[in-house]
Amino acid sequence: MKAMITGSGGFVGRYMRRELESAGYEVTGIDIVEAPGTRCLDLMDKEMICRVVAEEQPDVVIHLAGQANVAASWKIPGETVAINVIGAVNLLEAVRVSGLSTHVVLVGSSDEYGNLGQLGSRVSEDLETRPQTPYAVSKKAQEEMARVYVNSYGMHICMTRSFNHCGPGQKQGFLVSDFSSGIARIERGEQDRLLVGNLSARRDFTHVADIVRAYRLIAEQGRPGEVYNVGSGSTWSAQEILDELTSMARCPVTVEQDPSRMRPSDTPVICCDHERLTKDTGWEPVIPMKQALQETLDYWREQI
Repeated sequence: MKAMITGSGGFVGRYMRRELESAGYEVTGIDIVEAPGTRCLDLMDKEMICRVVAEEQPDVVIHLAGQANVAASWKIPGETVAINVIGAVNLLEAVRVSGLSTHVVLVGSSDEYGNLGQLGSRVSEDLETRPQTPYAVSKKAQEEMARVYVNSYGMHICMTRSFNHCGPGQKQGFLVSDFSSGIARIERGEQDRLLVGNLSARRDFTHVADIVRAYRLIAEQGRPGEVYNVGSGSTWSAQEILDELTSMARCPVTVEQDPSRMRPSDTPVICCDHERLTKDTGWEPVIPMKQALQETLDYWREQI
């Protein structure tokens, strides 16, 4: 079996490659950045992606590539929509014209649900999506275009709405990595305090290794045209994550709230209902959050 991963050089992409290879797949990585064992390709180049798909003839495609920074999407909304929607359409077109019966997984985001209020305590795929950021709108549009290809061409495409994930290798700009890298710098004497923002909101976190296992199972067992929530089904507040990480620190950690980081949370809690995913594939998260936190902190100790 052959698999193709777009965005293979990213945080999730590297784990996805290991997951697929361990399951016996021959993997081709696609990324806009050159790297060993990866085909350098811009998904905005329709002719090139068509040629690569025809050459590789993948049985499975996991589409991870895109503009995934929510804050950046406000600054570059047009580019975000182009990359996330047109890039995905170019990929689907490449699979369609190849005549292959490829199973495609398009990775979306729980950000598509928008501000849920108390409904966030149990988020199923049946909840109405109300995307409220350029990034979320682009992912919802990607999802709707996928439905067109399923309904019009009978293609085997599954979509995800993935919740927060973390683990060693995740760059800064995400809560767990920001806390972990800050603590590692305090341990080395490079800074004297950890600046934090809103600590009350509860979010659903999953180890990235569990996430990519879900993507593989969706590719293998998911129903065409279906949307799957991917998340642990349990929540942690930022305060609880901070407390756990500071308990792992090798020295006292001074925490200070930074007004510039304080953002009011319209959704106090977001918890994934993964019943559909579990029913169709048997997937359950297996890696404890505390393990994910310890591994991420150790990773940043090595980096710093």
